[in-house]
Amino acid sequence: MTEADWDAFYLFYTDTGMRKWGRPYLNREFFSLIGERMADQIALVLCYRDGRPIAGALNFIGSDTLFGRNWGCTEHHPFLHFEACYYQAIDFAIARGLKRVEAGAQGAHKLARGYLPTLTYSAHWITDPRFRAAVEDYLEQERRMVEEDKRQLDAHSPFRHTDHDGEPEK
Repeated sequence: MTEADWDAFYLFYTDTGMRKWGRPYLNREFFSLIGERMADQIALVLCYRDGRPIAGALNFIGSDTLFGRNWGCTEHHPFLHFEACYYQAIDFAIARGLKRVEAGAQGAHKLARGYLPTLTYSAHWITDPRFRAAVEDYLEQERRMVEEDKRQLDAHSPFRHTDHDGEPEK
């Protein structure tokens, strides 16, 4: 990865961040640093049109998993997002013998591409007891909503559902 690659990707990243989340949180130096210090743990997909980069997807390579994390583009082309973020990631993981591709958060659109939702967990300590109680209350409500979303998405899995004996569910 060259600094020109990171310049291009940073442009994609900031464009997507501004359009979707309001403000990107990573600065340009971050990308140079990971390129310098973690080059063997990065799979950067860049897409070109007429010799210039127009889109990119940043993935991190784990011991048995490829973690997709950021995407962006300066031109919209149908299915380009899926090609850069999912199909190229899957090809890369297969070629490297990785067991799975973790495509990141959100997106019912991922079901059609074989990505099923997975619950994730985190641990935090909040010292202020009043704030902790408010966060706990919110998280309990959020947990129920996330579990229901997962049930609904799992019901629309593109994979055949089988019982414990491997027979199709009725």
